[in-house]
Formats: sequence, C-alpha cells, structure tokens
Amino acid sequence: MSEVKILKQDAKPIELSQRLAVAVFGGLLGAFMLMGVGFANADLAHNAAHDSRHANSFPCH
Repeated sequence: MSEVKILKQDAKPIELSQRLAVAVFGGLLGAFMLMGVGFANADLAHNAAHDSRHANSFPCH
C-alpha cells in the first residue's frame, strides 16, 4: 500500500485577491440561487426536483 505525503514546502500560498474573488463569486452564486428558489413558482420548483429524481433513477411516487 502506498502512502501520499504532502509537505508544507510543496504547498503554495493563495493570495488574498484570489481568495476574495472566490468568496465574492460564491456569495453571488449563493444569492442568485437563493433568490431564484425563493421567487420561483412552486410548481416549477417541484417539477425541477421531480425531474432530477427521475434523471438519477430515484423513485418518487
């Protein structure tokens, strides 16, 4: 069995600007998803969940 060792010297520091860009993008994506679900028609949200369950072969009725 092989072992994987990660050394501190191999890790590259991530700059603050890169972390901020990821945080801002994640926040905007989360807000978009929350607002999209919050203002979506109930039937639209139900049908999307229903179709997703069928696409993944989960029984739902």
